[in-house]
Amino acid sequence: MNAQEQVAEMKRAALAAFQEAGAANDAKALEAARIKFLGSNGQLKALKELLKGASKEEKPALGKALNDADKELTTAFEAAKSSAGPAKQSGPAFDPTEPLPPEKAPQLGRLHPLTRTVDQVRDVLHALGFEVVEGPEVEDERHNFDDLNIPKDHPSRDSWDTFMLSKDALLRSQTSTVQVRVMETRKPPLRVIAPGRVYRPDKIDATHGSTFHQIEGLYVDKGVSMADLRGTLRLMAEGLFGKGTQVRFRPSFFPFTEPSAEMDCTCPACGGPGCSVCKQSGWVELGGCGMVDPNVFKALNKARGDNAYDPEVWSGFAFGFGIERLAMRRHGITDIRLFLENDLRFLRQI
Repeated sequence: MNAQEQVAEMKRAALAAFQEAGAANDAKALEAARIKFLGSNGQLKALKELLKGASKEEKPALGKALNDADKELTTAFEAAKSSAGPAKQSGPAFDPTEPLPPEKAPQLGRLHPLTRTVDQVRDVLHALGFEVVEGPEVEDERHNFDDLNIPKDHPSRDSWDTFMLSKDALLRSQTSTVQVRVMETRKPPLRVIAPGRVYRPDKIDATHGSTFHQIEGLYVDKGVSMADLRGTLRLMAEGLFGKGTQVRFRPSFFPFTEPSAEMDCTCPACGGPGCSVCKQSGWVELGGCGMVDPNVFKALNKARGDNAYDPEVWSGFAFGFGIERLAMRRHGITDIRLFLENDLRFLRQI
């Protein structure tokens, strides 16, 4: 049997297979026939290899026979495919409304504990009239230090206490920078909070991290006093830890507030008698606060070019809390690193 006869024989067999599968409405058999005759390793491709060994006189006729067979079989396959329809499903029909078994059901996500803590603090302070504002995480020395009354020789301005990116660019070490930026563009009175990430090159351990979160508060108006500060923070503590939570101030020092204080609240775990969370003291520390130092207002007026924040007219208070610390106090967590390890066993407990 010469080459052209082999092509003709293959074509007859293929046409018969296509016709039989189409008549039987058997899409699976039709696909098998396509692979056998027209597939990348099918009989038609094998016959095309005969062209390499054909003589110059045979090649034109053999090439035409192969091309005609290719076109005719492709047309026959498409026609049979239209009549055969989709492949029959061997198993039961898929029901998209049927619920998955518990072991295959997708797990519903939830907000991270730090995000939930920020939202809860924000909700409490928003009810007290505070507006949420944001600022850049890459700052300059003026906003991060100078306008916050932090002198040039202050230890926090050393390169090993701050992530310096260039001569006058750094990753902000506190969200107090947002206070300065807000007061630069707005006139008093104002009442804002600024949540966000901050960066310090601290040695990472159970209570410290190089990246953490703060929420800063600022209230400027006429006649603002420490009594307003204490009342605001007491209401915030009650909103976070429950009604009846007490607060106390301990004298401290911050360059941008005067007077300054550390704020404690009654232990959320034991309520005051003493436990391992509060180290038997009945109190846990939350953060720093105080009255805005008049020097901050003076530096701000210089940057603004006016006297909008005249310290003889306006006064204010500021406070700042670590979000991780708040979350640790609320849930009795003893290691700050757990928040960033993404261990679902831990996150699902909170």
